Amino acid sequence: MVNDEAGGSPDAAALQPGRSPFIERVIEMSARNKFLVFIFVIFGVAAGVWALQRTPLDAIPDLSDVQVIVYTDWEGRSPDLVEDQITYPVSSKFIAAPKVKFVRGESMFGKSFVYVIFQDGTDIYWARSRVIEYLNSVRGSLPEGVNPVIGPDATGVGWVYEYALVDETGKHNLAELRSIQDWNLRYSLSSVKGVAEIAPVGGFVKQYQVDLDPNKLLGYGIPLSDVVGKIKASNADVGGKTFEVATAEYFVRGHGYIKSVEDIENIPLKVEKGTPIYVKNVGTVHLGGDLRRGVAEMDGKGETVGGIVVMRYGENALTVIDGVKNRGPRMRRLSLAPALRVRGHHYSADRDPSFIFTDAQAWAHEQHHVARRDRDRDRSDGRLSHHHGRECA
Repeated sequence: MVNDEAGGSPDAAALQPGRSPFIERVIEMSARNKFLVFIFVIFGVAAGVWALQRTPLDAIPDLSDVQVIVYTDWEGRSPDLVEDQITYPVSSKFIAAPKVKFVRGESMFGKSFVYVIFQDGTDIYWARSRVIEYLNSVRGSLPEGVNPVIGPDATGVGWVYEYALVDETGKHNLAELRSIQDWNLRYSLSSVKGVAEIAPVGGFVKQYQVDLDPNKLLGYGIPLSDVVGKIKASNADVGGKTFEVATAEYFVRGHGYIKSVEDIENIPLKVEKGTPIYVKNVGTVHLGGDLRRGVAEMDGKGETVGGIVVMRYGENALTVIDGVKNRGPRMRRLSLAPALRVRGHHYSADRDPSFIFTDAQAWAHEQHHVARRDRDRDRSDGRLSHHHGRECA
């Protein structure tokens, strides 16, 4: 009775506020089994280091939906025609696809985009396989020559790095820089682990251009379709059978790929009274740049040529950026001209470590800004109400 009145019993001590029997037992067991606690701590630290090394880090956590983009090019057609002939048939086909939440279509001049958004948790490559499967069944209902393709296996926040191809001597024009970017640099950077696409920007895409004289075409009686058909037919290699000469077998081949302006100029269009009429007789052929709808500029010093590195879905942005940066100097030594330099602009976690957030931190960051905005608004409303009350008084 004396112990009970004084509060000295174990049950009374356990029932006192602020003391937990479970925590006391854990502390007691830890004190008795120091070796096991040491082993658990080692395993915990090792698991933390392993998770830290393999956790994808980025400035903007990827919270986007599982999405597959279907792109179709139909040059020269108006948006309403693209909508009726391409966008509507393709988008209506994906409505019945499994695990599809939304299907959105966008039509513009000569281009069609269909965004197929799947349910959360859907494997991106399973979704891409379903899109390809349904595309095969809809190709027959599309116009002739139209070939829809799916976009890269990336997301809207996969833009992790941008670079520019700088000519320090000024000897290369924009068309030459674009050719180096498209045929040398892009393929090397595409092989970096985690890169889904290298999107070129700026410059001019080099092409052969034929400027025809309508009066000469009319005078020779040659329609425009014949000129287009003859040029297409002349840009191809052909093969024949083999023949044997002195126990040696020879292959018959015809070389016809266009490699220069002179090759196009000497393409025959028709023969009139034994005299061939060539492309150079009805027009001029020259090298030029394709039509473009945008430019790339750097540091206010004029136009430049570069590329955008798009990261593959689920990859680590830091690892991808490091791989691209390490590949640049090697490309300069192997295939780029000595005067060319690859200058990078960081658009992701490599810019500043303070920009790296986890999903939980990003959510907390957004909640903090929302709460601060609401608090400032409430204070502003309170000041206005107080001021209005004083005026009324």
